[in-house]
Amino acid sequence: MMNQNRNFLVLIVIISAFFLMGCAEREVSDTVPDSYAKQIVVKDDGPKLYWFIPDGMRADPDLFNIYKWAEEGKLPNIKKMMDNGAYGFSIPDFPSHTPTNFASLFTGAHPIVHGVADGPMHIEGFPLKKPSIGGFSSIAKKVSPVWKVLEENGKKVVLLSIPGSTPPELKDGITIRGRWGGWGADTNKVIYEPEEKLEERKSVGRGFKLFFLGSPLTRFVEKTNAGGWEDVPNLFSVAKEVKLEAHGLAVYAHVYDSTNDQNVNYDGVVFSLDKENAIANLKQGEWSDWIPVQLKSKDVSFESDIRIKLIKLWGNSNFRITILYNNMNRLITDPAEVSDEMNFGVGPMVDFADNWPPQLIYEDEDKQTFLDEARMSWEWHKKAVPFIYAKYNPDVFIQDIYTSNQMLESRWWHQFIDTTREDYDKGKAKDAWNDILELYKGLDAILGEALENADEDSYFVLSSDHGICSLKRLIKLNNLFAKKGWLKFTINQKTGEPIIDWENSKVIYLKMAHIYVSPNGLGGNWHRASGSEYEKLRDEVIDALNELEDDNGVKPVVKAVKWEQVPKYFNLPTDRVGDIVIEVTPGYFWFEEMDNSLKIFVDPLTSGYKQTIDARKNNCMWTPFMIMGPGVKNMELKKPIIHADQLPTILTLMGVEIPGHVQGRVLKEIISS
Repeated sequence: MMNQNRNFLVLIVIISAFFLMGCAEREVSDTVPDSYAKQIVVKDDGPKLYWFIPDGMRADPDLFNIYKWAEEGKLPNIKKMMDNGAYGFSIPDFPSHTPTNFASLFTGAHPIVHGVADGPMHIEGFPLKKPSIGGFSSIAKKVSPVWKVLEENGKKVVLLSIPGSTPPELKDGITIRGRWGGWGADTNKVIYEPEEKLEERKSVGRGFKLFFLGSPLTRFVEKTNAGGWEDVPNLFSVAKEVKLEAHGLAVYAHVYDSTNDQNVNYDGVVFSLDKENAIANLKQGEWSDWIPVQLKSKDVSFESDIRIKLIKLWGNSNFRITILYNNMNRLITDPAEVSDEMNFGVGPMVDFADNWPPQLIYEDEDKQTFLDEARMSWEWHKKAVPFIYAKYNPDVFIQDIYTSNQMLESRWWHQFIDTTREDYDKGKAKDAWNDILELYKGLDAILGEALENADEDSYFVLSSDHGICSLKRLIKLNNLFAKKGWLKFTINQKTGEPIIDWENSKVIYLKMAHIYVSPNGLGGNWHRASGSEYEKLRDEVIDALNELEDDNGVKPVVKAVKWEQVPKYFNLPTDRVGDIVIEVTPGYFWFEEMDNSLKIFVDPLTSGYKQTIDARKNNCMWTPFMIMGPGVKNMELKKPIIHADQLPTILTLMGVEIPGHVQGRVLKEIISS
């Protein structure tokens, strides 16, 4: 009843807002609250902008030639932009992943200027055991991003799912769920398995935590005999129950056997919030509807929704369950009421599929679950575009979706399209390409909604932060350093997570590209070492890195650069890097986790990645760049640009002064004189 009342009130407000927008004089009624009145003010401050930046949308002239796909009729909205604007490829900055390159796109500068040298960053004066600056936070950037620049020029801005946009920096605009900025209630989805499954999973160590450091993405829960349940199916084995907790909510699961086949053969799960009233009764592979609930973050309760899937159920009562928690809530939008409006107008938010590090890689049934979530995510983002234009009428709308990155990095696709693998199979490749093309069609459809709903005088831009390359081997550098006696650790025998002895460790690799070295130990607040012993140890580490060689003869280290030289080689700031920064050979990925086996080279479950590859030399890292609007020539860029070129070009077209920190060039060749 509470949810119905909420929806009814929001409906009244939205109807009132749309009525006012339709009035000839565009006047705002005194009866509309100030927050809503502010959102429906219509003004004409010159050119507008829609910038769509799908995370990990690879585009290159060889394998992911999206322009060829468009010419073949597969991507009609990208084809429309090709026919009416300029297009080509763009090269990201090292270390070639999300936080760094969203900052490069939005500031028009390289990391040496904008300061986002990585996701997890460490600065002097803080312990190394956890990051001291998060690259996804808005406070990580040392210079102003595009939304601040445009807002200062009188533009009304809406940001949707933009990394680096929270805590919110807009004063008068709308910020909706800036991912992983350490602000608001970020209600990530969770997978649940019984505790007995942990034994076979614990080899991944911290791989069940968000970015290996944050909240649990897979939870292993205690399973007991069921008791106190009402209104459950007829049972032929002793029912089991578990308590599924996250984001301040407890969901009870009743695992039952209704088969009557003279065997213990569990085949279904009832879900309830109180053991009395069922909210779902699922068989393997089934989803529930969206269910209204109350969630909590830091002792603040808020209305939300959940959707449950029984991914897999073993006959012995072991299970694999996922719960989607609506990604939209009043604590993660600014203004807060925007979440109510969008939940009513668009529906519960599925921002992207899976999580990072990926969790849907362990069971065969995970593939279909990923596809289910992927379709929900691009359908939600597609519906969000016309709603935002109709409701908020932004001058600038910048949108991201993370599903493309998740799909191309996952276990199920990239490995099958890689023709260089020994087990390459044309049949499996065809199936994988069909799924990938569905992804790109989903992105194309989101773009199409903007082309349909934005003003005709708008600039439309399609780009991405980075591509995705094929992954073949993981390199456990910390196992190497342990073998050398430089790193000391133990393993939590229950969870498989490493416990580092910082005081007695002299060398450690930390994501994504950094090795920290100190002959006196790495404990306490970190300060960069110096002196002859430091230089000797650092040289020994670089020698060990350069000697690394896989069984197939491949040496994974392309460059190991001392911190003093990173501005020259990688355009990185010296105050936010380790003592050594490393570049990897494509196909290999530095893996921070360590274990007692001390193996250095291992096979991964995932099959795509992007970190620490030099995108200037490897076009699997390239992304699209397309722009259409007034004064843009219809042409193909013959050479790839760099990410920093995009912002100054957009600002020039919009008649906005380019800030002094911008390092990229204006693409004058695409602008009509």
